[in-house]
Amino acid sequence: MNLSPVVIAIPIYFLLMAIEMIVLRFQKHPGYRMNDAITNINCGVLSQVTGVFFKIISIGIYTLIFENFAVFQIPNNIWTFFLLFFLYDLCYYWAHRMSHEVNLFWGGHVVHHSSEEYNLSVALRQSSTQTFWTFFFYFPLAILGFDPVMLILVSGLNLLYQFWIHTEVIGKMGFLEHFMNTPSHHRVHHGRNPKYIDKNHGGTFIIFDKWFGTFQEEEETPTYGITTPVKSWNPLWVNIAHYVTMKEELKQIKGLRDKLNYLFNKPGWLPSYLGGYRAPKEVDSNYSKYDTVVPSTMNWYIFTQYIFLLLVTGFFLFQVNSLDLVAKVGVSVLIIWTTVSFSGIFEKRKWYFPQEYLRVLAFDFSVFYLFQGNIPQIVLLSILGVYTFASFLWLWKNHKLTSEISSASL
Repeated sequence: MNLSPVVIAIPIYFLLMAIEMIVLRFQKHPGYRMNDAITNINCGVLSQVTGVFFKIISIGIYTLIFENFAVFQIPNNIWTFFLLFFLYDLCYYWAHRMSHEVNLFWGGHVVHHSSEEYNLSVALRQSSTQTFWTFFFYFPLAILGFDPVMLILVSGLNLLYQFWIHTEVIGKMGFLEHFMNTPSHHRVHHGRNPKYIDKNHGGTFIIFDKWFGTFQEEEETPTYGITTPVKSWNPLWVNIAHYVTMKEELKQIKGLRDKLNYLFNKPGWLPSYLGGYRAPKEVDSNYSKYDTVVPSTMNWYIFTQYIFLLLVTGFFLFQVNSLDLVAKVGVSVLIIWTTVSFSGIFEKRKWYFPQEYLRVLAFDFSVFYLFQGNIPQIVLLSILGVYTFASFLWLWKNHKLTSEISSASL
């Protein structure tokens, strides 16, 4: 069983999001849009699923350094836990800061900033590639002699702390603002206003930003997102869009030296013959958030299917250590396919309906494979039969409705 604090806390995440939605409703604050919130969670799903394969590399290298190059043998107790928690957040600060100040590393972190909303679902909007650009920042902890198991625990708790600060429901928090990262401080971090960009990088503590000159107080309400909005609900595209842009811009840059400068300088850097550094600009007064509108019946279809996806994903993450490689890859592909499929209807893609019928059948097969040992087969087959019939009927009716709406608009 996967005992990661992040995985164990999944039900709590959704409970807190539900509470936040209720509070925002009473405050008459829009707060959530279904397409944005589901994309946020989809990115988190992708990050957790790909992490099954990628994170083992970073933990493996950390363990290798710990076993062969540790200077001290630090015991595991409550005092070393608190010390590691503090030092981990210091390493996190620099990993996070460099993820903003190095263009290549920004490709792994931009995913988290690309939502134009700010709510608890944004905390789940995590990248699938960021591990590659940040895991080596924690190697000093291995050299000092901190146990890899303790590191995993502290890492999970650090990430858990950062969940609740992604909200507009909570204002400033008095004396805590002096040393802890709070919703107010982190709202600044997610702002795309020039004075807010690259500020407040701390995870749990804000003191490192104050020490190293990257602190900014929240003044006016930030405009959230990135300077060049991604304009897509597709979690795969959200993860690779910056790298695609980098590939196109690298083609225009001459010489190895300038190419390396482009990779390792701040995002926005270009050589002088291509116009030089593109500094962030003030938000246009006519700026509006990217949005798409689909029939409410399709929103309900996606919402219903999403519940099934989350149940399967949760089971997969809890039981991943008991599955063989073929099962891990197969279920991972299905989960990623499903998240992309949902983006198809939000973006009104023509390919959505044909492939969705096939996806439902693939989903049936995977669920039967995963749960056949836990649920009597006759019961499981009955549930899947009802699910498939209802899904196909819903799709057929909505395809007809969508076609009628498209024809009427021409």
